[in-house]
Amino acid sequence: MKVVLFGASGMIGSRILQELVSRGHQVTAVVRNPEKVTATGVTVVKGDVTDAASVAAAAHGAEAAISAYAPPHTAVGTVLTATRSLVAGLDTAGVKRVLVVGGAGSLEVAPGVQLVDAPDFPQEWKGIALAHRDVLAILKASDLEWTYLSPAAFIQPGERTGKFRLGGKQLVTDEKGESRISAEDYAVALVDELESPKHVRQQFTLGY
Repeated sequence: MKVVLFGASGMIGSRILQELVSRGHQVTAVVRNPEKVTATGVTVVKGDVTDAASVAAAAHGAEAAISAYAPPHTAVGTVLTATRSLVAGLDTAGVKRVLVVGGAGSLEVAPGVQLVDAPDFPQEWKGIALAHRDVLAILKASDLEWTYLSPAAFIQPGERTGKFRLGGKQLVTDEKGESRISAEDYAVALVDELESPKHVRQQFTLGY
């Protein structure tokens, strides 16, 4: 499949890129600093996901788009600007299908209670969690065939096991009550969804 990937050099984006390439997809990786992408067999484009014209130019001819954009810690609201320009740019380019790397904060930990609103949610992550929740609202208001994949509460580099559980809008936890996933397995689930769509216009999640 011809896929355009925004944020291809980040912690999650680089794993998604690797997964796409390993499965034979034709990838255009869009990044601010092209020298950061060293994967072979990839078209690397210097672009800016916060600029709709840049998005449209990069996405031209793609069958699907993936956004793994992560905003600067000092300006988490940039993710909203990026999502709005992503929607507008893909609309211009005629790309309907988009998969977005979301946040875990909007997942429910009890009926009607989202993780970000739980009393023990870390204060330092609140800003980015709330911003990611607003991203979901922007996608819902769009005409795109979007999918929003929320990670487990803790995501970090690790192993690609291919063994995990999928969930809907509820946080997935193990028998110890922990919610974890490796960035590698997150990439597996995202590319699985790209190849066999089961959550169009839906949020879903995963965990061990």
